[in-house]
Amino acid sequence: MNHPQPVPVRPGKIIAVHTAFFSRADQRGRRPARPSYFLKAPSSLGASGDVVTRPAGCELLAFEGEIALVIGRPARNVSLDEAWDHVAAVTASNDLGVYDWRAQDKGSNTRSKSRDGFTPIGPDLIDARSVDPTALRIRTWVNGELVQEGGTTEADLIFPLAQFVADLSQHFTLEEGDVILTGTPAGSTVIVPGDVVEVEVDAPDTPGHPTSGKLRTTVKQGEGSVDPEIGMTPAIDDKQREEAWGSREAAGLPDDPTAISGELRAKLMEAPTAGLSAQLRSRGLNQVVIEGVHPQTRGTKMVGVAKTLRFLPGREDLFKSHGGGYNAQKRAFDALKPGQVLVIEARNEPESGTLGDVLALRAKCLGAAGIVTDGGIRDHEPVREIGLPVFGRGAHPAVLGRRHVPWESDTAIACGNATVLPGDIIVGDDDGVIVIPRDLAEEVADAALAKEREDGWVAERVAEGNPVDGLFPPTGQWRERYNADTAAPEGNREGNTAP
Repeated sequence: MNHPQPVPVRPGKIIAVHTAFFSRADQRGRRPARPSYFLKAPSSLGASGDVVTRPAGCELLAFEGEIALVIGRPARNVSLDEAWDHVAAVTASNDLGVYDWRAQDKGSNTRSKSRDGFTPIGPDLIDARSVDPTALRIRTWVNGELVQEGGTTEADLIFPLAQFVADLSQHFTLEEGDVILTGTPAGSTVIVPGDVVEVEVDAPDTPGHPTSGKLRTTVKQGEGSVDPEIGMTPAIDDKQREEAWGSREAAGLPDDPTAISGELRAKLMEAPTAGLSAQLRSRGLNQVVIEGVHPQTRGTKMVGVAKTLRFLPGREDLFKSHGGGYNAQKRAFDALKPGQVLVIEARNEPESGTLGDVLALRAKCLGAAGIVTDGGIRDHEPVREIGLPVFGRGAHPAVLGRRHVPWESDTAIACGNATVLPGDIIVGDDDGVIVIPRDLAEEVADAALAKEREDGWVAERVAEGNPVDGLFPPTGQWRERYNADTAAPEGNREGNTAP
């Protein structure tokens, strides 16, 4: 039997980083531009060998193997260069959480992650002076199977470990013994009663191979339940299931509900935007055309689900704080999923580029269906050669800072005087780009294709020399003729005689 070992630290504060590893950020489709944090109660501390309880009524208890930094001397307003000198030790930790309360906590993680025993640490400490903070390794096993592995190089971490110390010290004093949990790599998932989780931090390329040893935690089922008269009871949805398990597939969920079916996509690829626009207008929707945008290449057809990006008018102070580094524009492109169309609000301002060849290539590699911008396109010819459907107002060589500040994504935007919501259906061809509300997409696609078939039949009759009166659209005897022709097999249709 694995008996609990002493907890190697007694922190006054436990601060945890939301997202720090590229692999975890890419798994979730969003990368932070700056670190963000939450607090865990010191009473959540646990030791190697402890048993942790999954609360009654909950199903989504998940592990997160993490590197813990232990503060050795007080840090207040320290620089990045000084920060590591304030770290006494590193060790293994398991940032356990119950997703059944996560949405209700709205980012604070108070109930989901601060339960008793939900921060096991140890079993041993590694002297921070003996290791390179960019040469550590974190690994996690569940029931003996390796499920997580990550490092601390620039290729692994969005932010260096020392940055957390420096950043937090600008806001409050980090005191001796305080612990910073530095985020988890991809691979975190749900565990159930009976599972055994082991986490180890080591420095495999350092002489002597320093290691924290394996931090071992066993899961058991809890009893009782939360009194709804006192507080919130567990509540989950498919979004929480997906994030707890790590993917929709792992959670046993159907394909992404924001995606469109292959059948609907095929219909929309066949239907022209002119016909779709007419069907939307007949249903009372007139302002669905993204005005002023054209395909880079004639003959382009584009169908996809809208992901949105918004630029604000250029302002020097805001561009300084929001324009550089991993800004909203880069994050939006990195988060694209297969079949999505990135729609960019640039206020119909064509005198600055809103994307270039590198970002277009990133979208292409991620399987995006296209890009629409009511602004300019830099690297116009290289972007065209990438082969991704791109619709815009034309070429312009200037960078963002001349006219725009990248501001936010995944929100309602106005592109080319049309409102676009994330999840809307976007269709583009040589006539332009239109926006279709998701709940109408199937209906208007079927109606547009039916009208296309009718118009094709009418065109054949006109080509035969018939006048358009009563024929376009078909009425009376022409309508009867059309109904008969479309109901009859191809070989049994009537000739060109007018009714």
